[in-house]
Amino acid sequence: MRAVVQRVSEAQVHVEGTLIGECGAGVMVLVCAMQGDTTATAEKLAAKIARLRIFGDETGKMNRSVLDIGGSALVISQFTLAADTSRGNRPGFSGAAAPQEGRLLYDHFAQALAAQGIAVETGEFGADMKVSLINDGPITIPMDL
Repeated sequence: MRAVVQRVSEAQVHVEGTLIGECGAGVMVLVCAMQGDTTATAEKLAAKIARLRIFGDETGKMNRSVLDIGGSALVISQFTLAADTSRGNRPGFSGAAAPQEGRLLYDHFAQALAAQGIAVETGEFGADMKVSLINDGPITIPMDL
């Protein structure tokens, strides 16, 4: 799986003008299931993100996780993270999991992150979403598993 984790003060996602998910201080995770990913991959990524030390401690050092700060998460599906730009000017997305499998792995990832003890809200898989956030830092971490 591929993910981009952003430390946020807040984040929201709207579909057709309706707020469908939001989080306060914590992380916004853009996630893409890749061909060959499994539920075990989703669980491993969720555990890693839950413990990723990207929040400041009392000295300002990035030494705390979203779990440590009692933060929340907004999880957004984003198949474009699978983009292959090695040929031409139009990205290819053949590395992404098929839509049905991608949806199952996206849902499983969100559930696995919630099982870590994090309040999780999600976007809508396959929808045209409008995402807004206040990036805190900014701290943005790309991850590949």
